[in-house]
Amino acid sequence: MNYLSTRGDTTPRKFCDILLEGLAPDGGLYLPDHYPQVDTAKLAAWRELHAKHGYAALAFEILSLYIDDIPAADLKAICAKTYTAEVFGTPAVVPLKELREGFFLEALSNGPTLAFKDMAMQLLGNLFEYELGRRGQELNILGATSGDTGSAAEYAMRGKKGIRVFMLSPHGRMSAFQQAQMFSLQDENIHNIAIEGVFDDCQDIVKAVSNDLAFKRQYSIGTVNSINWARLLAQVVYYFAGYFQATKSDAEKVSFTVPSGNFGNVCAGHVARMMGLPIQHLVVATNENDVLDEFFRTGVYRVRGAADTHETSSPSMDISKASNFERFVFDLLGRDGLRVKALFGESLAKVGAFDLSGDAAFRDARDRYGFLSGKSTHADRLATIRQVFEEHGTMIDTHTADGVKVARENEEAGVPMIVLETALPIKFAETIVEALGREPERPGKFDGIEALPRRVQVMAADAGAVQRLIAATCN
Repeated sequence: MNYLSTRGDTTPRKFCDILLEGLAPDGGLYLPDHYPQVDTAKLAAWRELHAKHGYAALAFEILSLYIDDIPAADLKAICAKTYTAEVFGTPAVVPLKELREGFFLEALSNGPTLAFKDMAMQLLGNLFEYELGRRGQELNILGATSGDTGSAAEYAMRGKKGIRVFMLSPHGRMSAFQQAQMFSLQDENIHNIAIEGVFDDCQDIVKAVSNDLAFKRQYSIGTVNSINWARLLAQVVYYFAGYFQATKSDAEKVSFTVPSGNFGNVCAGHVARMMGLPIQHLVVATNENDVLDEFFRTGVYRVRGAADTHETSSPSMDISKASNFERFVFDLLGRDGLRVKALFGESLAKVGAFDLSGDAAFRDARDRYGFLSGKSTHADRLATIRQVFEEHGTMIDTHTADGVKVARENEEAGVPMIVLETALPIKFAETIVEALGREPERPGKFDGIEALPRRVQVMAADAGAVQRLIAATCN
């Protein structure tokens, strides 16, 4: 398996090279040169494997289709080390909860930081440590977070040999619990940087530094955001696991609804569908920052500036530049890298938008690739949290509520609907209290976390300043 860039660079690269690299040198994102196909016989074998041997065994089977430069025994050991009941709280790792017949929540938030990002980040930490040890190298990870990526990355990388983490977050825009999770870490290899701006400013800095190839090479800059293919690949696994739990035979189809801001989580579903997983629809659920919903409704992809990015009660989706969307558009346009480069590298830079409404490919987004979309507001969020709790005795977080609301609007008779859970409610306690008049449960290990000493520095939205900080830390 080789990897290529969405912007036209077809230089063949292996998995471990792009694992450490992040963005491609031409500014594009990496994708495999083909999607391995899973036929009905393979699907049946994986169903039986998952039932008998669990999530880690399924993860190895899927990952090994994309990773051929790590010995199979080593990759299997990494999967077994990552996906355990001790780390994820249950032998099933991602159990389904049926709210009513044919309508499920897939629990992805039982990991160390109580958010779905742990599913991929725990694997990424182990892959990084393995490959850096094999090469005798070090890595400086530069990431951006709107809430959950940061803590998941830091908890996965803390204490790891040869790794430093520099994590950018929008100053004052994460929930109190999210800030406390990150900023209370005192590990010397963890560096928190609160940027005066919104998430998109943080993401722009990560891309700017990654595009400075001389600096990137001198300081061995890598990424943990979902622009890193390994992150997205790890997430493909739980689509298969959810499908096997929701169905009895491989002739059935299911739909998934995915709360999405940066398009990484749902892009993993797109990969699973391209491999042959019987997915009817991939439903993108947004909050008031509805750049993705606007595209799937109209064909216009229009990014917003910081002033037009709403601060909402599902803050991890307060994103107006969906980085991973480029991967889907690459497939949508027949893997035409030059056209993708013109759209994402030129049109967005010049006018902040592009329009595919008149392109025959836009119809394929729904008809061929199965995408639907919808949006949710704060009032919707409160109503959904209240309704799910009253009807099913289940407390959900704000982002999952966005997913449930949009999923209900896109159900089809006879097709199970699986909503991907985003986080546990404690991470957004203020809104839960507003909806239900009660505090969500808090795992004991996080008691008093908001009162712990904090290690964070506030900086202007300046890529040069971040580079200088990295250089000073490493020298």
